Amino acid sequence: MIDGMLGFFLLRRRLCCVAAIAGMLIAGPAGAAPLDEKLQIDIVFVAHSRPPSPPFVIDPPPPGEGFAGARLAVQENATTGGFLGQNFTLTDVELGEDDNPVEAVKALLDKGVRLFVVALPADEALALADAVRPVGGLVFNAEAPDDRLRGVDCRANLFHTAPSRAMLADALAQFLVVRRWSKILLVSGPGAGDALFAEAIRASAKKFGLRIVAEKPWTYGPLARARSDAVTEADALTFSRGIDADIIVVADEADDFGDYILYRTSEPKLTAGTQGLTPTSWHPTHTAWGAEQLQNRFVRMSNRRMRPVDYQAWVATRAIGEAATATRAADPQKISAFLQSPDFNLAIFKGAPASFRPWDRQLRQAILLAQPKSLIGMAPQPGFLHQRSTLDTLGVDESESACKAKQETR
Repeated sequence: MIDGMLGFFLLRRRLCCVAAIAGMLIAGPAGAAPLDEKLQIDIVFVAHSRPPSPPFVIDPPPPGEGFAGARLAVQENATTGGFLGQNFTLTDVELGEDDNPVEAVKALLDKGVRLFVVALPADEALALADAVRPVGGLVFNAEAPDDRLRGVDCRANLFHTAPSRAMLADALAQFLVVRRWSKILLVSGPGAGDALFAEAIRASAKKFGLRIVAEKPWTYGPLARARSDAVTEADALTFSRGIDADIIVVADEADDFGDYILYRTSEPKLTAGTQGLTPTSWHPTHTAWGAEQLQNRFVRMSNRRMRPVDYQAWVATRAIGEAATATRAADPQKISAFLQSPDFNLAIFKGAPASFRPWDRQLRQAILLAQPKSLIGMAPQPGFLHQRSTLDTLGVDESESACKAKQETR
């Protein structure tokens, strides 16, 4: 008798739960489309095509870098969206070397597309954000690390899933503090990106109490691109001689010389920065917190390993999907408001859920520290605290931000 009554009450409870869930799905949030109406969420990925790499590049960027990550995310968005009557589409806009992204998306804007994930240089990402702003469009920066995009040149409709140079430099600095490798020899190349990364390293060293004991410009050319020793090797071997440093930090975003420094200094020196031990958003050896499943799904779909730009495009597209699911809307302003609200968080397989900083729309995320075939650590490092989130120990905090563009409402 007791077993029969218990079974009756359990069955009744399950039926009540099913009815409650069904009611929530039917009702949805205020202003949401009814379930019998198909909600269309159109996303566009914009990037320049990668020219063929010269023979000396061992690991060239693959075709479709970035787009492959967005494509995987759209498939995952569709899994949940299918239950809610949502249809996600992804369009790939591949630009030639001299193509203007604003001109390339005009036809799509005329068709009502308002959501763009881009792997573009900083100036082009900024121009696209300005071009789509009058019609309420949103742009998600999945590549450019420039801090000015999160600072003086920020835009209210420009979100960032690519980590900034400040975040990458802070992640490396925290690791050096924990290891007590406090004396840095900073070696920077001639490129504009090299100068910006070197500046980020200087700011991080000051922030975390490290000391740059010497700075050296690299003047020996792109020796890392040569596949044999050059006549300048003797000079390159001795450029660090007599400098009391724990580690060499290199700023070489073009991969011209950073790899050449490893094991070629006259005295044994560790190397980090853009080569050696590198801070990065993603790495093939990262398998914790379910990352192995994401890695495997990507390999099955693309027949190659996921790279940082792929991951950053995946995060951007998944964020759009989460916001569309939560708001049951494709309206960019509703999506933007939700992404900047305390209600948004996204599992990105790095231990802590990600969210967007409302003051500059930069994604809060942990940063991996890796060498080519091994994951060494992750930042924030233990012991680095923040009153809001330990992830805010990486990059520019709200009180230091030069971003004046506030959240827009329509």
